[in-house]
Amino acid sequence: MPRWESDAQGRLERAALELFETQGFERTSVAQIARTAGLTERSFYRYFPDKREVLFADNELEAHLVAQVEAADPTLSPIEALLTALGTADEVFHPRDFLLRRIKVIAANPALAERDLIKLADIADALARALERRGVEPGKARFIIDVAIAISRRATSRWLAEPDTALSELVAQAAAELCETVTPPAPTVR
Repeated sequence: MPRWESDAQGRLERAALELFETQGFERTSVAQIARTAGLTERSFYRYFPDKREVLFADNELEAHLVAQVEAADPTLSPIEALLTALGTADEVFHPRDFLLRRIKVIAANPALAERDLIKLADIADALARALERRGVEPGKARFIIDVAIAISRRATSRWLAEPDTALSELVAQAAAELCETVTPPAPTVR
């Protein structure tokens, strides 16, 4: 009879990250990940379809963001609803140290970088559908998502580097920077 293991998925994620860092993604096997986590290979496959997915299997972020957009005040503009949702992403993020280590592993491995882009596209699709349910035309929803993702990337990279600043504040700062960048300067009166 299998014994109950607390936080098996988290243990597998941490073990995989450690092994990917020390010996590389390509040289790490599912069996090694499971063994390092104190589990069986069969247990690994209960949580993840393959070793690549071990760093991406958490759909909690997507579900969280979609729920936040859907619950947003209907008087907010689509971009405001989306930026407000993105500002709460830190509520479901892994710990900062894990995320920083994960970023390095992904950057060093093309297969993982590709999977990261696919995962981001999946989240963008889900958010576009959430905006459409708020009455936003599909093409406009996609445009808003693309802009918001650029803002989110800037804010998240700062949040990872500045642990004392709230993500929501950094999202607002990045949005303000974008507005400053695209708004032409007022003409000088002579």
